[in-house]
Amino acid sequence: MSEKAARCLGNMFQRISIAINAEKDRLSELDGAIGDADHGITMSLGFMAVNAELTKLDPAQALPSEIFAVAASAFLDAVGASTGPLYATAFRRAAQALKTDESLSPASQAMIVDEMRAGIQQRGKGQRGDKTMLDAWIPAAEAAIDARARSLEVAGMWNAILDAAETGANSTSSMVAARGRAARLGQRSLGHIDPGAASAVIILRAMKDTFVEGGTAAHP
Repeated sequence: MSEKAARCLGNMFQRISIAINAEKDRLSELDGAIGDADHGITMSLGFMAVNAELTKLDPAQALPSEIFAVAASAFLDAVGASTGPLYATAFRRAAQALKTDESLSPASQAMIVDEMRAGIQQRGKGQRGDKTMLDAWIPAAEAAIDARARSLEVAGMWNAILDAAETGANSTSSMVAARGRAARLGQRSLGHIDPGAASAVIILRAMKDTFVEGGTAAHP
């Protein structure tokens, strides 16, 4: 099971990197409206670095918790901007939580989403409504927890997670930024989707595709 789980997470990070790279121009364009216009490039570099480090691991020996720990260090080393510490903390929290359940069961998958949310919130000190990536991650985590409480099967759980994240990200266009560089724009930040929330949706969609199509567990 460990090798299958490790390969699953390796595949997940590859999917994330490919998806982010395909959307990096759009993400940077979104960032250009309210930030430094480099979010897509930053995220692409971060996940490419993660995958470069993961290729050094032996899937037959690696545990899921180790994969997230390696991802945390690699992302932080590659991305010095604020996004680096946020996702590094997210991956580190997921790594710590997975030490109690390395199975990548549906409950474990839900835990990963919630722990990533917790890491981002812990590091960034933000909340829903600040016009940040948390406007996607918080509803995604809530959907994950609710899905597990209702014992939804994997596809149903991930559909709910992604729907919640997309709705949350889209809602940022009607928000005035309260954190980060965008906060300096005040009312001028209205009408623009937050790039961090947009990239969170891309990440969660790649996670969904991985676990639904080729996950290690297909039942509650």
